[in-house]
Amino acid sequence: MRPLTILFMPESAYGPTNNCVGIGDVLRRRGHRVVFAAEASWQGKLEPLGFTEDLVNLAEPATGLADSDSEQDAGQFWKEFIASTAVEFRKPTIKQLDTWIRPVWEELIGGSKYSHGQLTEIVQRTAADVIVEDNVVGFPALMTAGAPFVRIVSCNPLEVKGPDVPPAFSGYPAGNTDGWADFRSEYDRVHQPLWAEFNDWYTSQGAPPLPDMEFIGEGTVNLYIYPGIADYARSALLGPAWHRIDSSVRQTDAPFTIPDQLAEGSGALVYFSLGSLGSADVALMRRIIGCLADTPYRYIVSKGPLHAEIELAPNMWGAEFLPQTSIIPLVDLVITHGGNNTTTECLHFGKPMIVLPLFWDQHDNAQRVAELELGVRLDTYRFTDQEMHSALAGLLGDAPLAGRLAQAAAQIQARHGLRAAADLIESAAA
Repeated sequence: MRPLTILFMPESAYGPTNNCVGIGDVLRRRGHRVVFAAEASWQGKLEPLGFTEDLVNLAEPATGLADSDSEQDAGQFWKEFIASTAVEFRKPTIKQLDTWIRPVWEELIGGSKYSHGQLTEIVQRTAADVIVEDNVVGFPALMTAGAPFVRIVSCNPLEVKGPDVPPAFSGYPAGNTDGWADFRSEYDRVHQPLWAEFNDWYTSQGAPPLPDMEFIGEGTVNLYIYPGIADYARSALLGPAWHRIDSSVRQTDAPFTIPDQLAEGSGALVYFSLGSLGSADVALMRRIIGCLADTPYRYIVSKGPLHAEIELAPNMWGAEFLPQTSIIPLVDLVITHGGNNTTTECLHFGKPMIVLPLFWDQHDNAQRVAELELGVRLDTYRFTDQEMHSALAGLLGDAPLAGRLAQAAAQIQARHGLRAAADLIESAAA
């Protein structure tokens, strides 16, 4: 295939950006020019991987989701964001719609509006053959560029709605429809004015109207990242433009060697991470670390942005940032917040999970893991030490589950998700 210029526009969070890095790396190795219009705090992190950076601010410096002046400033926003909103995570998911989900949408929409002029210029400079967006909110400059548009859903696939699947963000079970209608009704009540206003602005910039109550439209090609073993049954097919990618595990992480402190010990090896955002809840991190300290297992801990405030127990080793995709293959179990990247990576490598969801699609992933008996879902703020200890012992001693996960991992890896995603992006330019 002739060399292409492919423009990636990921959401500013680590998950979508890292997902695009994995796919973009395959395309780069195939001889294509890969440009990232990522959020500006990623400056200097993408070029060393072989990509072109043409970055974008999503808000005024030091005021919101996209402070771009320095890595420290960007991290400071997330620390303050989690510190000010963590109380909302203790509420039932339906109660979070008005007090957490809607404010997040407002922040994301603000970023779309603020960046429109910058992104228009980036699109013109890049002259991309294909534009790829991994985000939950639309940017009209990407839709009016005249290039094929590829949408990636790297959150739980419930964000692609359907009548016979649970409502996104609910964490409700797939086999019981109780509460579905009430959740959808409340979601629409809370978000309809916001959606209408955004759609008016979106179309005023020349983009096609958004689907009803959707903050992003479909593309020529649409990908969603979720293994078949965990995917939802749908009576209504998504259509020929939609493709499931079983996993998208980047191969750009540095190798990892188990530290001597842990390598010389005994007991199962467990990886614990609440993601780049959840780990900013220091009180929660300390609570979990204290619970895990009283177990016979060894722990690798992703300490996150407030790492200096987190003290580990003797059976633990950790750091602020860790090469997660190099660590998961080495451990026996993962304790996770249930972000979609971590969830799919655990299944890709055949590891059982204990899921402690906090927000967004993490509740949906936690429920899916639990109802398919691929792990255990615990109440993040109310679990007891005994519940955590029982979950660890039960999963680590479950030989049939280990066999089932190993078989699933072999099937997932054989589908070569990164290559499949790259193939589909190339096909959009054909």
